[in-house]
Amino acid sequence: MAASVIDGKAAAAGIRARVAAQVPGFVAAAGRRPGLAVVLVGEDPASQVYVRSKGKATREAGMESFEHRLSPEVSQDELLALVERLNSDEAVDGILVQLPLPAHVDEQAVIAAIDPDKDVDGFHVVNAGRLAVGLPALVPCTPFGCLHLLKQQCGSLSGLEAVVIGRSNIVGKPMAQLLLAENCTVTIAHSRTRDLPEVVRRADIVVAAVGRPEMVKGDWLKPGATVIDVGINRLPTDDGKGRLVGDVDFASASAVAGAITPVPGGVGPMTIAMLLRNTLVAAHGRAGLEAPEDL
Repeated sequence: MAASVIDGKAAAAGIRARVAAQVPGFVAAAGRRPGLAVVLVGEDPASQVYVRSKGKATREAGMESFEHRLSPEVSQDELLALVERLNSDEAVDGILVQLPLPAHVDEQAVIAAIDPDKDVDGFHVVNAGRLAVGLPALVPCTPFGCLHLLKQQCGSLSGLEAVVIGRSNIVGKPMAQLLLAENCTVTIAHSRTRDLPEVVRRADIVVAAVGRPEMVKGDWLKPGATVIDVGINRLPTDDGKGRLVGDVDFASASAVAGAITPVPGGVGPMTIAMLLRNTLVAAHGRAGLEAPEDL
């Protein structure tokens, strides 16, 4: 039996609707709209698309969108100065610096310069540390979106065995922390993992985030497993346009898994939805207000 396809677009639309419904209450209490500042350095086409999408979604939710587009030659000092201005701007509740940055800019220095209370990407070491020890934190948007899809699909995750393939600070590590908090038994697998297919085969939940197209095959999976495919890879086609695929071989995996996210239309829409959610939570915190529980 073919796996059920997890509809990330529908789940993201639900979250965005809940966020938009809560914005008027914040405006009434705080006397202003929540504000998200997005900084784009350079002219990477994919990053430009993401920034446009984020700005459009922010405005549709009733929030203020502040976009800062900088030359690829901008100095690190100039970028850090902009971050400091945004830290001090009372109209800005969330700051997102679009990654990757040019090679001459130290990404970790830029992330560290962002006020942790405005770090809606959840990459600052303060938020990473709070997540690791189980304290309230701004959580990285992509793994947070993955967790939402898993809970929507599976209900309680307690006691399930999960394998996260990939150990990045952006997805793999925070994903593992989120699953631990849900009482899963968690394995982080990576390029040095011995007999990776056998490790994955144990899992009730598989989260693939390695950036290798169609690496995870159907025969790697435990029958009935729930598969979350974070990968977005473009493969060449004869027409020159290319096609998007994930880190999971969807055709073979969907014949074994119980449920699976597609690429595109799975995890991707959830990232922007969770960014809006984080911005509204950050706005409540900065205004001394309690964030709504249903976010």
